[in-house]
Amino acid sequence: MRAGGAYYTARPNGRSSASPPESQKSPAHPQERHKIDRLPLNPHATAQPAQRAGRKVRIRSLQVRIAIAFALLLVLVQTAGLAFINTILTQDTNREIEQKLAVGQAVFNLLHEENSRQLAQSATILSADFAFREAAATNDRDKVIAALVNQGARINADVTMLASLENVMIADTLHPNDTGRAFPFVNLAAIAREKGAATGVALIEGKAYDLVVVPVYAPESIAWLAMGFVIDDKFAWRLRSLTSLDVSFWNAGAGTADWTLLATTMSPEKRPGLVEAISRGGHPLAGNATLRVGDDNYVTAFSAPGTQGRNVVVITLQKSLAEELAPLRKLQTILIGLGLMSLLATVIASAWIARSMTRPLSALSRAAQKIEQGDYSHPIEIDQIDEIGRLASAINHMRDGIAAREAKIGDMANRDVLTGLPNRGLFHDRLEQAIKVSLRGGDTPTILLMDLDGFKHVNDSLGHHVGDLLLQEIAKRCVAALLRESDTVARLGGDEFAVLLPNGDLQGAQLIARKILSAVEQPMTLEGQQVIVGGSIGIASCPQHGEEIHTLLRHADMAMYAAKRSSSGYALYDTRYDRQSRQRLSLMSELRHAVECDELLLHYQPKIDLATGAVTQVEALVRWLHPERGFIPPDQFIPFAEHTGYIKSITQWVITKVLLQLADWRALGLTLNVSVNISARDLLNPELLAMFNALADQHNTWLQWLSLEVTESAIMADAAHAQAMLQFFRDIGLRLSIDDFGTGYSSLSYLKKLPVDELKIDKSFVINMATDKDDATIVRSTIDLGHNMGLKVVAEGVENEAAWQMLKAWGCDFAQGYYVSAALPPAELVQWLRQMQPLHAVATV
Repeated sequence: MRAGGAYYTARPNGRSSASPPESQKSPAHPQERHKIDRLPLNPHATAQPAQRAGRKVRIRSLQVRIAIAFALLLVLVQTAGLAFINTILTQDTNREIEQKLAVGQAVFNLLHEENSRQLAQSATILSADFAFREAAATNDRDKVIAALVNQGARINADVTMLASLENVMIADTLHPNDTGRAFPFVNLAAIAREKGAATGVALIEGKAYDLVVVPVYAPESIAWLAMGFVIDDKFAWRLRSLTSLDVSFWNAGAGTADWTLLATTMSPEKRPGLVEAISRGGHPLAGNATLRVGDDNYVTAFSAPGTQGRNVVVITLQKSLAEELAPLRKLQTILIGLGLMSLLATVIASAWIARSMTRPLSALSRAAQKIEQGDYSHPIEIDQIDEIGRLASAINHMRDGIAAREAKIGDMANRDVLTGLPNRGLFHDRLEQAIKVSLRGGDTPTILLMDLDGFKHVNDSLGHHVGDLLLQEIAKRCVAALLRESDTVARLGGDEFAVLLPNGDLQGAQLIARKILSAVEQPMTLEGQQVIVGGSIGIASCPQHGEEIHTLLRHADMAMYAAKRSSSGYALYDTRYDRQSRQRLSLMSELRHAVECDELLLHYQPKIDLATGAVTQVEALVRWLHPERGFIPPDQFIPFAEHTGYIKSITQWVITKVLLQLADWRALGLTLNVSVNISARDLLNPELLAMFNALADQHNTWLQWLSLEVTESAIMADAAHAQAMLQFFRDIGLRLSIDDFGTGYSSLSYLKKLPVDELKIDKSFVINMATDKDDATIVRSTIDLGHNMGLKVVAEGVENEAAWQMLKAWGCDFAQGYYVSAALPPAELVQWLRQMQPLHAVATV
């Protein structure tokens, strides 16, 4: 029901309550809500700005990182815990405030109802009083006022009014002398007419009153009686004492935001802030909102009890968040303090834990650095049984393993794998140390350099496995021959060994050399095969023969080759070896020049057929007529050329000259066959066969005019390859001869397989056979052997008539030597042949 702009609802007890319609409710202010805001414990807290992106700083200390990690983890857990507790406590506080506000509203409603009941009861008693009804009926104003004042005093009413049914004021305790005014509470009178009584809150002269209006019967309604209590600060404080809430009453106006404070329990210093907060407008007439009053937030409950007139009286119940949250702030402070203490304890504990972890890790790191630097002498000493202890134990085992492997690798790097002897590197190191000691006035170190004689033959004949066994046996024998443990035997490579005597002398070195040679020359059985080798040793001493490693080794090498050439077994270094070495080096370049500039000459030595006396063969022998040195014998440059490999060029030059000479002789009517010597290097040259064919085609000659003489040792250097090459030569028409037969190691079983035509008995057996029965026996046996194998036999070195006759008697096929003729130049050979025609039949075309 609407009455005078206010809305009233009838209650079961006859009273009404007022509430504004939905259409008249003011919208909520953006900063206010109908529900209580869920505020944090620290309402002033603001989000921290994000950490600025900057240069990334890396913390290298594991101990610091562990401590920081523990601290951050604790801070994170504490922050989450505090946030959770803060949320829960805040929610509980908000719910508690809501409950207090609800209780406060209930208390206000009860107080309002109690006042209304008391007023209604007093008004009913007064209206039933006969004297009062009579005074009202007779319009006795003085009696009416007296009755109103007396009854109001009984219940401490602040205002009492009497109005006619026409709503004209009869009496008013606020204005005793003011009559004839209009009764201001027509709406309440209308309700009272229907309900028997009406209650409400109304404004009288700017003050709020809790009113009740009842009719006065005599017996019919004759007037309206109104009584009320003023709603002021006293009333507000009474309500605050019951609810512990701040209470304020407002004149909200008729649909405007111009609210006027009527009464409040707020302190005078906070009232301006409260008025300012309310004056922003947009507050509900019913519901809850949060107001900012000064520096504090207040949760406020709005309600508008039944109001008479155009203006609306609003009651606000308020609770300060700061006061309500004060115990929580204390709890929060305690929790933060406990958090800081726990953080400090965590930092200390984590630092201790990190230190207990990083200290052994630092020890492990230092140990790893030492291992990296190659220092394996310091094991890790960590007395723990946890993972770090096991890691330390593993690193110690790794250190031992690496040290053992490096020692093994170092030993392998300094040892010869085959023999176990020191290798060239270790020998150089020990020799260098011995030289330093010697130069400081210490002992005299001496080195022995040994090269095996016959090793290549064993290696090629019996295989590399047997050759390895031979080297191992030689190594053992050399070590056994030494006198002192300080002496060193090393294998420099191949079949070359070296001995270092750090505190010996030349006499003692020669003794050691003889012992080593004696041990080396002893027969040995390898894989069921008896093997015999020899050795050549060169000796050099510091400082007599040099003060540097390379100088000593070079001089010992010169002495070794001198011993090999002289077959003396060993030789001390002599300065003339150095001169000879330089001469050989000079000779090499000069030999190249001699071949290129035709300084070499070919002489030819005749071979006479002992049966017919005819000369059908000659042997080409190379000579060197040096422009400065004069005649250089072949034994001074041929071995050197073979050693350096230049013999291939000399062989090509010789064959070219021989083919040209054969063509010339054929033109003169001489049908001679020329023998050419080829070395072991020539025999191993895969291009030799092609060279013969190319030169024969180039000079328009026949290869059948040539014979090749190959030494027995050259054939045995690589028997299988030599046999194949000789077969090729035989197939293209070349005659083949084994030179110097009897000086090599060939067996008859192998010799019979060779595709050769003749044997040449070495001159060392022929020269003295007239006076040496042994030589004579060898020569005669060789002649018989050759004939039995179907070979021609040539004896070289025939220098007297006796030898001539003996060979002729034994049936030797050909003779060659100074008794017949020395090697002659081509022109002298032709003249000799023509002069010897009466004595020797010369084959002609």
